[in-house]
Amino acid sequence: MGSTVVGDRRTLMLSQPLRPLTEWHIQRIDEALASTGPFAEIRLVKNKGKLRFIQILESESVLEPRRFGE
Repeated sequence: MGSTVVGDRRTLMLSQPLRPLTEWHIQRIDEALASTGPFAEIRLVKNKGKLRFIQILESESVLEPRRFGE
């Protein structure tokens, strides 16, 4: 496995083909990871051998009060 970086994009070279994931799945997973805050879980749900759902769970810290509008 290797990768090539061009600008802000990275091309990943895999030693084996992807089986249950498609390029679209990987894009959606990356978007889910990029869209979440500092306290989040991304769960991949597989059903009958295929990726069926991406679940996003975000949490909020209660250690420090937030100001209204933040």
